[in-house]
Formats: sequence, structure tokens, C-alpha cells
Amino acid sequence: MKKKLLSLFAVVFTAFLLVGCSSSSNSSKKMTTLKIGASAVPHAQILRHVAPQLKKEGVNLKITTFQDYTMPNKALANGELDANYFQHIPFLKLWNKQNHGTLVNAGGVHLEPIAVFSKKVKKLQDLKKGATIIVSSNVPDYGRILQIFKDAGLITLKKGIDITSANFSDIASNPRHLKFKHSYEPKLLPTIYKNGEGDAVVINANYAVGAGLNPIKQSIAIEKRDSPYVNIIATRKGDQKKPAIKKLVKALQSTSTQKWILHHYKGAVLPEKNVK
Repeated sequence: MKKKLLSLFAVVFTAFLLVGCSSSSNSSKKMTTLKIGASAVPHAQILRHVAPQLKKEGVNLKITTFQDYTMPNKALANGELDANYFQHIPFLKLWNKQNHGTLVNAGGVHLEPIAVFSKKVKKLQDLKKGATIIVSSNVPDYGRILQIFKDAGLITLKKGIDITSANFSDIASNPRHLKFKHSYEPKLLPTIYKNGEGDAVVINANYAVGAGLNPIKQSIAIEKRDSPYVNIIATRKGDQKKPAIKKLVKALQSTSTQKWILHHYKGAVLPEKNVK
């Protein structure tokens, strides 16, 4: 009888171990790894903020940081990434057009207001005739830059121009003969500004913040809040419907995350949604 009981106990214990292993295996299978490319500031920082929350929901973020605007979309299109987070919609549209791409917007997260910095003047309107404005080579940003100078009354644009696809050739009048030089890599602009080059330098907020500059306090002009240049999560066509991508976008668009963005960056990076 004792032998039978011991044998029965051994069978039950073995079955318990197998069930435990099976449960552990099933649990690990539920964890989805999401490979996402991002600019170091603020995108990767924001992703790291939501990573613990997503892990509880079964999504493990594997973040790869990029220092330029060229590689993230290539890596996404090639299948090296599941998503990326660094660009706005006009940039995505132009990239798709130039590369026959089909990447899509899975959801907007924040706005990085582009701003004008200067060591020569304190107001944009104080720029003298013939002043040199140093701008990046990032074509999709040209419209938002032109809008700032248009709002300041320094230039006018041709009628019927779509601001999101505008170029410097679309300037209709430029009474002060401002010279827009746009052959510089975006990441170099903070250094160019600090070196005192040009009369004004237009810098994207991610590079400005990364270089210790505050667009709100230190710029002489800044993009308006109602800008169409909201930064987004981009994926391959169809992948925006995947549960892990939906969870990522939901976490980034949550009120708590949007409030964190607002307070953490002190207005230099603005949440996509209106939160206080």
C-alpha cells in the first residue's frame, strides 16, 4: 500500500511540475517584443517612460536610438524594426513619395515646436536687411519655418501654397532680403548656433533640448501650438492593427503620459492632446 501511495504521489508531483512548466512556457509566449527605433531626445526618453507600463501588458520594448533622420524609416521598411518614433506626418509623406514606401501613421504623440535662436538679436523682427538664416537640410520642415517668418511679417508666400509642402522658392516677397541657407544637417544646428554663426539659426526641439537649449525661454521665435507637425508612431502598412502597436500608441497617448511630457520638458516638447 505504501508503495502504491508513493507511486501515486510521484505521478501527481510530476504532473504538477509539468503543468508548472507549461504555465511558465505559456506565460513567456504571451510577452511580445516590439523593436522600435527612435531619436535619443525626447522620443527614446518617452518610450523608456512607458516601458514599465507596457511590460505589465505583455509588451517588451526594445529601443534602438538613431542620431539622424535617414536610417529609422529604412530600418522599418526593411523589417529591422516593428515601428519608429521620430518623425512628423509631412516627413513621412515625403519619405514614402521619394522611396516608393508604404509606411503609415499609427498615432500622434507630441509636438516639438521648431524655434529660431539668435546671438545677434532679441526679436525676429529685429533682423537686419541681408541677414543670414541658417536652416537644416530637412525639406519637410521648410513650411513650418516659412510660417514663422510669415507670421512675423518678414515674408509673404505665393497664393495657394500648402504650407506642409512649401519650399523657399515659394516666397513671394522678402523685403529685407533675408538669406536662408539650408544645407546643414539638423543635428549640427545647436553647435552652429553656439559658435555664433549666421544671424539666426532655426533648430528642431529634439536637437535643441538635447544640446541643453530651451526653445521656450531662449528662442526669439517659436512655432505655434496648432502646428500640423505632430510627431507620430510609424509602422509598416497593416501593422498598425497589431495588438502590441495599439498598446504602445494607447500608452503614449494616455493622459498620464501626456501630462508627463508636458511637465518633464517644461513646454519645450508639447503633448499632442490638450492636458494640464
